[in-house]
Amino acid sequence: MAVRHPCLLGILLAALCAAVASAAEVPWTPLKQGVFWTAEAREDFYSRDQGSRLIPLHWITALKQPDGSPFMAASLARYGYLPNEGSTPPGLPVGFTVANTTGGENLGITCAACHTRQITVNGSSYRIDGGPGIVDFQSFLRDLDAAVGRVLSTESLFMDFSVAVLGPAPPATDKDALRQNLQDWYLPFHTIMTRALPPNPWGPGRLDAVSMIFDRLSGLDIGPSPDHLIPANIYPADAPVRYPFLWNAPRQDQTQWLGFADNGNAILALGRNAGEVTGVFSAFHPKKDAGRLFGINLTAENSTNFEGLDALERLVKKIEPPRWPWPVNRAMAAQGSKLFVQNCANNCHEVKQGKIRSINLLEDIWATPVVNVKTDTREWTILNRKVDPGVLQGAFILGVQVPLQNPDSPLAVLNLAVVGSIIQHTLPVVVPSDLGAQMEAAGTALSPQTQALAGAFRYGATAPRFGSYEARVLRGIWAAAPYLHNGSVPTLTELLKPAVDRIAAFKVGPAYDLDNVGLAVEQTAFAQVLQTTDCNDMDSGNSRCGHEFGTQLSPTQKKALLEYLKTL
Repeated sequence: MAVRHPCLLGILLAALCAAVASAAEVPWTPLKQGVFWTAEAREDFYSRDQGSRLIPLHWITALKQPDGSPFMAASLARYGYLPNEGSTPPGLPVGFTVANTTGGENLGITCAACHTRQITVNGSSYRIDGGPGIVDFQSFLRDLDAAVGRVLSTESLFMDFSVAVLGPAPPATDKDALRQNLQDWYLPFHTIMTRALPPNPWGPGRLDAVSMIFDRLSGLDIGPSPDHLIPANIYPADAPVRYPFLWNAPRQDQTQWLGFADNGNAILALGRNAGEVTGVFSAFHPKKDAGRLFGINLTAENSTNFEGLDALERLVKKIEPPRWPWPVNRAMAAQGSKLFVQNCANNCHEVKQGKIRSINLLEDIWATPVVNVKTDTREWTILNRKVDPGVLQGAFILGVQVPLQNPDSPLAVLNLAVVGSIIQHTLPVVVPSDLGAQMEAAGTALSPQTQALAGAFRYGATAPRFGSYEARVLRGIWAAAPYLHNGSVPTLTELLKPAVDRIAAFKVGPAYDLDNVGLAVEQTAFAQVLQTTDCNDMDSGNSRCGHEFGTQLSPTQKKALLEYLKTL
């Protein structure tokens, strides 16, 4: 029956609009992160393609969990990933994106998946963009590997999968082709999962990113055709670190926890971000080619989205540290600021001019000291590994590195792959086969880009001292728990205790403790308990030792220092 009464019609329309508005509301509050960090910038950050090609979209949407529910159910919330209300297609988490490729739509992962944080206080949720994600990446990878394995090993599950992907009653030839394509995808993925994932899981909020990048590149990408695998290059990824926060990252003069990468200009940023794409499953298979610079074709099969990475860096520059949204005792914070100068700032966490590597001499670059404060050394230990450089053996970039030997450092292999890819992307030309010899004889560098990238992944005589890690400017530090580079300390209160007195085990999750500034004791999102080690086992990857600054302050002084840290 038609509604004719104008008042009633207005009431119904108002109710409908209210319902739509309610449905569109997000169940979290964004924190203030600068005037340039708008809703549009946030949406772009959440879905900006960087070149990751994890798995065909229609495959993962057809996969099931062991209980029969969709693998992508609830936007992967069971792993801590956050819903992206504006995703295309709907249902993807923050940091998951779809790219159209020659083989169809591919699901990829962007840095937003690991660098977007949500905390809960008194039943309310707060979104922190650029913050260290509280996500369980290892469980996600393990379960994805298992889901595909079940499909390939169980005929009834494969039949269901083929119908979901190909439609009802698919031809036998199409099913055979699908099975072969799925096996081809599974072989490298299962290889790295079985060899790299450690038996002692990283747990939520942590990831051995350096090992996974080394393993991904040297183990899956640079071997001989047809599978490109060198399984012996894959080592256990047993040096987990917490995800760093992104705000202020572009203005550091050094980056990576180990401080082995120069930073501070657009070209070095491209190297930093291209290296990250390598770790989140880009499609990359270089091959010998005497007609290309370095004697290797690094771009023929390389999904790295360089334009997307440039756009990403511009977005990250807009993210400012989150403002503490709760009351602060200003008098106590003023006392704490003096304690900060005395105990934290000097030569470590102060804001001071760093080394300028940009043509813009007015660039606001901050010094990022790389210092040894006697913390866990496991991430340094993995740099001593050696790998077979595969098809990259003998290749080098004039002015940057010597020819790759067998075996060689995985960092040297990464340097050649990333820096070389950037240069070949910038200079997509075919060159005389003897150009390298001509240039070497002339003693000339390849290009200005080469010189600018020379410090992108430096390691060797110029590397920091073993056991050293970057000391960042602490703006927004309240939103970055757990603490130390390996996430072995749950709160700033615990960090101000001598290492011998710090808590040995705790849960990681979104529940936030306003008083102790960090993770709340009670967490329900994840069951795993992080077990740490003391100063007797500094190479465990989980040592809570080191950084004993401010530990001798009185309880009142510590309270004042914490109050000040909330304001940064």
